[in-house]
Amino acid sequence: MSTARRSKFTELLAEDRVLVADGAMGTALFELGLETGGCPELLNVEQADLISKVHSGYVEAGADIILTNTFGGTRARLGLHRLENRVGELNQAAVEVAREVADGAGRKVAVAGSIGPTGELFEPLGPLTHDQGVEIFSEQADALVEAGVDVLWIETISSWEELAAAVEAASGRGIPVVTTLSFDTNGHTMMGIAPASFADWWLGHDTAPVALGANCGIGPSDVVQAASAITAVAPDAIVVAKGNCGIPLYKDEALSYPSGPEDMVAYTELAVRAGARIVGACCGSSFDHINVIRSTLSGDVAGPRPTADEISVRLGGVSDEIERGTARRNRRRARPVGV
Repeated sequence: MSTARRSKFTELLAEDRVLVADGAMGTALFELGLETGGCPELLNVEQADLISKVHSGYVEAGADIILTNTFGGTRARLGLHRLENRVGELNQAAVEVAREVADGAGRKVAVAGSIGPTGELFEPLGPLTHDQGVEIFSEQADALVEAGVDVLWIETISSWEELAAAVEAASGRGIPVVTTLSFDTNGHTMMGIAPASFADWWLGHDTAPVALGANCGIGPSDVVQAASAITAVAPDAIVVAKGNCGIPLYKDEALSYPSGPEDMVAYTELAVRAGARIVGACCGSSFDHINVIRSTLSGDVAGPRPTADEISVRLGGVSDEIERGTARRNRRRARPVGV
């Protein structure tokens, strides 16, 4: 594998400023006229121009980091479309499209290889073993690294078991690794991980990712609170905040997200004050959302760590389970041995 080149992601981190990650791939594709259904990763070869337009739109909006269109690029997810034998082809094609946009940006832009969850339950709750999980994630990571990503970006993970398998598969390849969880269930992930426990895991992990944080979830407020809880435990960590735009509702026969571009001003300011070093957006976001994040960062966003009350007032209701989980962490930890 080609890992000797210097990572643009590492170079960007060395600039010691808040970096801007991109927004949603699917939402942007729908804005460009894509209809629902089918396999998104197949577009990397069948409609690569659409994927290129999305990447270009986010770069033009100010993104320093663009994520490849490979969220469902493991054989476990591709198997739902009977494409499990095309893991290498579809992941490498995605990197090629993103790499061309990034390299032609006229400034430093990093390509992050998106690795999403398998969609399957791990032992003891499901049939997938740790070794099988590592094998599944390794196959995708192999393709992404070989094609030239700057960082492997593991996202939307919810269980310790899947986190352990994904990080093991991504580590030791000569490029950085980032891991974000989705805290979407009363301040925890669906499988019960609290932000403070995630920070504890990062502090005690021998091969800890270079950055960790929160993505997706149920809206910007919970992502900011999760980032604050992580930095309260691990103040030196490079933390990612990549929140979605709230729970969508059907309006005028289309999905409508409650957080518009104008809401990104408060979101960005609060995320930075919470300690986030990388700020982007997730489901429901557009080029305009990222443009506002970039514009906000060009001004003064300094200030004290935001309280839950301030976050709630400025971004909407936030789950107080996150804050209570931070206070409880020294009394009760849910982390299993070896994770």
